[in-house]
Amino acid sequence: MTATEKFTKGFRIFLSDIAQGFFEITHNGFALLGLAVMFAAVTLTARPEIRQASEAQLISWLKDRQIEVTGMAGDVEAIARATATNPKDLPKQQAAVAYWLSKKYSIAPEPLSALVAEAYETGARTKLDPTLILAIMAIESGFNPFAQSAVGAQGLMQVMTKIHSDKYEGFGGKLAAFDPVSNLRVGVKVLQECIRRAGSVEGGLKFYVGAGNMENDGGYTAKVMAEHNRLQQVATGGRTTPASIPRTIPASIPAPAPEKTLTAPENVASLSTS
Repeated sequence: MTATEKFTKGFRIFLSDIAQGFFEITHNGFALLGLAVMFAAVTLTARPEIRQASEAQLISWLKDRQIEVTGMAGDVEAIARATATNPKDLPKQQAAVAYWLSKKYSIAPEPLSALVAEAYETGARTKLDPTLILAIMAIESGFNPFAQSAVGAQGLMQVMTKIHSDKYEGFGGKLAAFDPVSNLRVGVKVLQECIRRAGSVEGGLKFYVGAGNMENDGGYTAKVMAEHNRLQQVATGGRTTPASIPRTIPASIPAPAPEKTLTAPENVASLSTS
C-alpha cells in the first residue's frame, strides 16, 4: 500500500468517525427533545393551572408584539361583539327593508341588517309584526343605540332602564340597555304589555309613549303607524322612496338623536305605577 493510499484510507476513516459521531449526537439530541416535549405535554395535561398560565403569558406576549409591530392593540374577539350582518346574507325581503332604512336614516346597512334580522326573529316569536318593531325604533331613537331622553329612556326603543331593570337581569344587568339586541328584546316585551293592556296595537302605542289615559298622544301613534305602513310596502315589494332626514347643522358637529314629541319612558312609568 502506497503512502497516498494509506492517507486516503485514513482520511475516509476520519470522515466516517465524524459522521458517526454527528449522527449519535443528533440522534441523542432528538431523543432528549422528544422526552422534553412529552414531559411538557404530560405536565400541562396533569396541571391545567400551569397550562392556563402559559396560555395567558403567550397571549400577552403576542399582544405586546402586535403593539410593537403595528402600534395598536388588536382584539380577535371584536368581530364577535359587533352587531352587524352582511345584508346580502339576509332573505330578500329583510335585505330590502335594511337598505331602505339605511338610506333614510343614514345608518350603515350592516348594523341595520343585524337589527332587521333580530326584529323578524323576535317578531315571529312574539307574534308582532317586525316592521312595527322597526318603526318604533325609527321614531324613538332613529336607530341610535346610545340615545337617552331627558327623563332617562335609553337605547333603541327608549325603555326606562330604571323601571324595567328586572327585564335586563337575563342580559347581565342594566348596562345591557345599550346593547342593541338586548334593548330591542326588552322593548318588545314592554310593547307586548302595552298592547295587552290596551287591547289593540294603536292603543298599545299610546301606552308605550305614556299617553294611554290622554286624548292626544302628540301624533306619536300616527308617526309610528305611518312608518310601519311604509316598511310593510318595502317588505312586500312596493315602491317607496325614503325621504332623507334633513340635517341643517354643520358637518363638524355630531347630529343629535331625532326629536320626539313624547317618550317611551313615560309609558313605562305608567305601567309600573298602575
